[in-house]
Formats: sequence, structure tokens, C-alpha cells
Amino acid sequence: MRFRQAILIADGQTYQLTPGKSNSFDSFFADFQSNPVVGEHIREEATQYSVFLHPKQDLVLQRLEIQFDVSVPAGARFLANGYQSWSESRFLSLESSIPRLLGWFPRRTGVYGDDGLPDIPRGAGHLHSWTYTVLQENTPSVTFLGSLNESTGFTLFLYDRASGVLTVRKDLAGLHLAHSFPALDFVVLKSDEKNAYDAYFQLLGIQSSVAPPITGWSSGPAHAQALPESFLLKNLDSYAAFQAVISHPEYGRETGTPEKTEVYFMIDDGWQTATGDWLSVKPGFPRGLAPVSTAIREKQMAPGIWLAPFVASEQSELAQKHPDWLLKGPGNKPLKVGWKREWGGWFHALDFYNPAVQAHLAGVFHMIYEKWGFRLLKLDYLFAVCQAPPPGKTRGQVMYEAMQFLRQLAGRNRLWAGGVPLGAAFGQVDDCRVGGEVNHCWESVLPALLRYRERSGALASLRSVLHRWPLNGRAFGNDPGLFTLTKNKHGLNAMQQQTVLVINVLLGKSLLTSDDVSAWSAEQIAEYSEALALRDSQVESVSEVQNDLYLIRFQHHGEQYAAWCNLNRTSQQIPQMELRPFETIILSV
Repeated sequence: MRFRQAILIADGQTYQLTPGKSNSFDSFFADFQSNPVVGEHIREEATQYSVFLHPKQDLVLQRLEIQFDVSVPAGARFLANGYQSWSESRFLSLESSIPRLLGWFPRRTGVYGDDGLPDIPRGAGHLHSWTYTVLQENTPSVTFLGSLNESTGFTLFLYDRASGVLTVRKDLAGLHLAHSFPALDFVVLKSDEKNAYDAYFQLLGIQSSVAPPITGWSSGPAHAQALPESFLLKNLDSYAAFQAVISHPEYGRETGTPEKTEVYFMIDDGWQTATGDWLSVKPGFPRGLAPVSTAIREKQMAPGIWLAPFVASEQSELAQKHPDWLLKGPGNKPLKVGWKREWGGWFHALDFYNPAVQAHLAGVFHMIYEKWGFRLLKLDYLFAVCQAPPPGKTRGQVMYEAMQFLRQLAGRNRLWAGGVPLGAAFGQVDDCRVGGEVNHCWESVLPALLRYRERSGALASLRSVLHRWPLNGRAFGNDPGLFTLTKNKHGLNAMQQQTVLVINVLLGKSLLTSDDVSAWSAEQIAEYSEALALRDSQVESVSEVQNDLYLIRFQHHGEQYAAWCNLNRTSQQIPQMELRPFETIILSV
């Protein structure tokens, strides 16, 4: 991998930057450095590249990028990390493409990914990744590239197979700059995969996630339309009784989950009268939410609750009474960021930099924590806050500062993030969704045909979980989504359910279900208990052996194991046996 060139476009003019040289121009000075990096986890080599801009007059930036010539062998693969936590992420062959969403879909639903962002090349041989990427060349060593500063803007890694050029670009088009600015900072290192991630997070200054693992129950999005207090209390009693059953020696609890595991009972979407009106609960909670939180704690569980702090539905009282709180788009009109039937249609983003918005959210958090008694906030649809940055901010700056604000409001309480660009969540949340909504179906066929990378469905979610597994315990605790063991109208069969459960146990820190556990059979309880016993395993590697056939190597109580996971609709051959469609099997090595 060889440095090719660095380009800055400002006020419509293009400038070539040279590392280690004086890059002084009439309107700005650029401090461009390229320095070797050493550390305990750097096994081969590492170089840090940084560009610090010092304007001599006001500037409007259009582009900043550094290009490298890359020579890779046939069969190499590129990790395409999606724009945000729902975005499907996986290794792709260099001949692959990341196609754009088909025409009418964004206009009907909103854009949750990077399809609305300009200047991202598409087509065969054009690949891109956000915040970090990995070039895998069929050897133990990988080439890892990762941003060291997402607080100033998102970093995009683009690969063009035809030219053999890998470009590192900062998302700062349209940024009005009047002060010194740390514009770009990233590392390129060569190492085995484990040490590459260890070195990366050490350079970021992020310590390992210390929050204990979670088990528990969640109402889940499936119950958003019917979520009365009686439904929650019924499931609370059922889950408390289930906890007593699963602790019985018959189910092997003595070799199961670590002692520090926390048990949570989560109230998901559907408790609010309207999205955005977080201090107004539905009539199904005649006593409010504080008694429900108290009942959860009395069952020796921690109460958690869902909300989407930066969005409001068109029908909400907030949107009707405070239109000045809404983020404005073209024509100074409230920006529509998405459409959801359960919320009554379109919803808007809030203007984070409006002091009234921040004061309102501070009041919401105070009520939820101090008055209602919840201890975990599950914060969703966070990407909406950075959809239209002000002239002096990049999307990444807005997202990072918004996450800092949420972390401050949460204090020492546990904080979960979903629908968030991952770099802005590194080190700022305890738990983060690393895939889309499982939604109790294997694949959402129409959204998949329309190339929707943020779609619901177990397949797309599992692919992301399997490829983002190194973040677990380094950046935060990975939340792989809910699992289910009961039959449901969406049609996950028993084999698919078992595969979701095993992958969630091995690669996630959160293990929650929305099932009525009182309906589980003895066989289903045993299946859950057997999976739970693997909770304290140490994962060593995850590899995609063939398309959607994965091998997870892990250690458990000093013994080596291999989990083979077939996500295909057809049988797949593995050493000495055949895996049925959707089957996962664990073998002793």
C-alpha cells in the first residue's frame, strides 16, 4: 500500500498536499503528517496520517482525501462497514458493488443510510466503508484502516478496483471554516485481525467496555400497537418465574452465565402517546410508568425503556406546538427523515443546537431517571440528528456532540444506542445495536430486492453481527437484537431460531427475548439454557468460509470449539458432515 496523493478542494480550487512538507497557500496552511506508530499490539507496521488545517481567511471546503495505490491478490475482500448501526455490513469481494436504493423507495420511507449522500461511486468494483475497514488477503495478516477522529466528521474509505486506488475521504463538503481544524486523522496498519482491532482502539484511547452482560425480556417492536400495563405485568410475572426455573441445577446454571450478568426488563416502542411526546403515556398506563418500574425492581430486575430522542412524528404535540424545534431542510421546511406506519406516517428530526430542544430533552431524561426510576435508556433513530448540519459543522461533528450530550444526561445509568453511525458511539455508550431489526422473519424480500441495507430481517442483521463482532467489548457491548423460540406469524422456523440464539450468545453482550416465556416447552427451556452456558466463551475468530457459511472459533472453559453457521436456504458441506439449511452446529476441536 503506497501513498499516491492528497487533495484538498476549498472555495472551488484544488490543492495538492505533501506529507512532512510546508503546505502553505494564500488562503490556508495545512499541517500534513505521516508518521510510523509503535505499540504492544502492532505486530508488523503502522502509519498514522493527519491533516490539520489553519485557514488564513474564511474557507468553504468541498473535499479532503488521501489516496493510496493498493496491490491485492485475487480473492481478496473488503469490509464494507455500513453508514449506521442498522446498515448491512460484511466482507465483499473486490468485484462486488454496493448499489444505490431503487428510485421510489426513499421518497416513500425516508433515507436511513448513505444513499442520499453525494459523490459515492457505485457499480461493480466500487466499494466503500465508514469509520474503518479491513482488506483481507487470504493470509493471517490483514490491512486495517481506521479513523482516529470521528468527532470532526465521518471518515469514508473508498476502493476502486479498476484503478487499484483506495481513498480515505473526510465527509466535510460545504463546511464553512474560520478557525484551525483537525480535519483528518487515521491509521493504516498491518497485523493479524485481533491485534489490529486491539491496536486501533488503543490508539483511539478507548478502554474495554466494562458494563456486565445483559439477559432479560423486551416488549419488542412487535407489540408497539398494544402495550398496556397489564400486558407488561403479565410478562413480568412470567419472566420472574422463568428466572427461578432456569436457575435450577437441572438446567446447568452453575456452569452458565457469569455472576455479574444483569437482568433487565425492557419497555420498547409503544408506550408514548406520540413519538416525540415522551412525557405523555398512553391510556393503557392509567397510573403512569413509575409503578411499572417499581414492579420490575421488586422482581429483582432492572427497568429499561425505549425512546427516540431526536425525532418527532408529524402528529405529535411537540411538532404542532414547537415547529421552531424541528430541523429545517431545503426551503426552510421541516426535514422529513422517515416514514413509519405505527407512528402515523412521516416524522421529523429535532434541531439539536436549539437550546430549547436541549432543555426539553434534559427534562425528559430527568423524569425517566429520577421520577419514573428507569436505569437503562434504549435510544433509537439517532442518525436523524445529523441529517442537515449547520454551515459550521459536519454531519460527524453534529452526531458526536449529540452523543456526548446524551452521555452527560445519562450519567452513570446504562445507555444503549441504535440507528447510530458507529464511530460516534465508540466509547460513549454501554451497548449498541450492530445489526438491523431481526423482526422475527428471515429476510424482508421486497426491501432486499430494492437494495435496502437498513432493512429488517434476521439474515441481514446476522451478517452485520458476524462481521462487527470485534467491536464487542472494545467499543461497547454488541447488541445483536432479540431472539425468539416460539412459533410466530412471520415464520422463523426452529432451525433459524436456534441459529439466531447461538450467534447472539457468542457474539453479543445483550441476550433478550420478547417471547411469552411461560409458553416455552421444556425442550425450549433446555435449548435456551444450553446456549446460555456458552455466555462466557472467548471468541477467537469469525470467518465466512463460503457465501453465508460462517465458522466461529471460540474457547470455553479451556476447551476449543467451532460453531458452523449456515445462513443459506440450501445444505452446505463442512468437514466430515453436511449442514442443513439454516443449521448451526457446535463441534469440539
